[in-house]
Amino acid sequence: MTTADTPFERRAEQAPARVRAPRRGGVAWRHFGDTRAFLTSPQLLLLQVAHPVVGAGVADHSDFRAEPWQRLLRTVGSLSTVIYGGQAAATAEARRLIDVHREMKGVDAQGRRYHALHPEAYHWVHATLVRGPVEALRLFGRGLTPAETETYYREMRDVGRVWGLKGHHLPPDWASFCAYYDGVVAERLEFNDSVRDVLAELARPQKPPVWWVPAALWRPFAALAAHYALLVTVGTLPPALRARFGLEWSDREQRRLRRFARLVRCLMAPVPPPLRIAPALFLAYWATHRPGTDPRARRPLGAAV
Repeated sequence: MTTADTPFERRAEQAPARVRAPRRGGVAWRHFGDTRAFLTSPQLLLLQVAHPVVGAGVADHSDFRAEPWQRLLRTVGSLSTVIYGGQAAATAEARRLIDVHREMKGVDAQGRRYHALHPEAYHWVHATLVRGPVEALRLFGRGLTPAETETYYREMRDVGRVWGLKGHHLPPDWASFCAYYDGVVAERLEFNDSVRDVLAELARPQKPPVWWVPAALWRPFAALAAHYALLVTVGTLPPALRARFGLEWSDREQRRLRRFARLVRCLMAPVPPPLRIAPALFLAYWATHRPGTDPRARRPLGAAV
C-alpha cells in the first residue's frame, strides 16, 4: 500500500459546495443515528481495523486500548456532527478529520507503507458506516425498503463527498456498493493486532472513567455487556470473514442472537421514531455548541444551510 497522494488531501479540503450534508427529515437523517444501530458499532470498528491501512494506523497512532470510552465518544460525536449538525458543521468536522489523519503514516509490521488518508482506506471506513445502520435495522427492526435503501445510500454517498472522497471512489448505487463491500471483505481484510485489541476490549470492557460508576457495580454489568457485545459483533460478521479470523460460531449462538434481536425489536417498537435518534441529536448539538466551538459552524440540527 502506497502513501496517500497529495491531490486527495487537497480535494478533501475543498469539498464542492453542491455536495450536501444530510437534510433534516431525510432517510439518512431519520435512520443513521437510530439507537439500535449503536448495537453493531463494535462490529463496524472490527471491520474497519481489519483493513491493513486502518489497522496499522490505529496500532501506531491511536489511544484505543488506553482510553476506549473516550475514543468511542469522540467517534460517535464526530459522526453525529456530520449527519445531524448541518452543512457548516459537517464541512468543518470533515476538515478537522483530514487534519487529524494527515500525519498518520508509517510502515506496518509487514513492511508495507501506509497513510490514513489513502482513498482506499478512507472509503472503506465510510463504507462500513454506510452499511452498518442498514444491517442493524434489518436485524433489530423492520429494515429499510428497497426504495428507502437507495435514497439512504444516495444521501450517505454525499456524506462521503463531504468527507473529501471523489465521485469515482464511490459506487453509483446500492447494488454496486454491496458488490464493492463484499469484494473488500473477501480480498483485503486481515486479522491483525488491532483486530485482536478490539476483540480483547469487547471481552473485558474497561470501566467508564466516571466516579459515579463504582467498580463493584461495573463488574457484573461488564460481564453481561461483553456477552451480548461479542454475540452481536461475531454473529453479524460476514461468515467467510468470521471463519478466516478463527471466530467460533454455532447454531446455538445463532439462536441466542435471534432471541436477543427479538427482545430489542419488542423493546424498541413502542419508542417513537424521533426518540430513537435523540442521543445522536444531543451529541451533535453538544459537539457544535460546547464551549470553545466555532460559532460560525453552528446551525440548527439538520439544517440544509
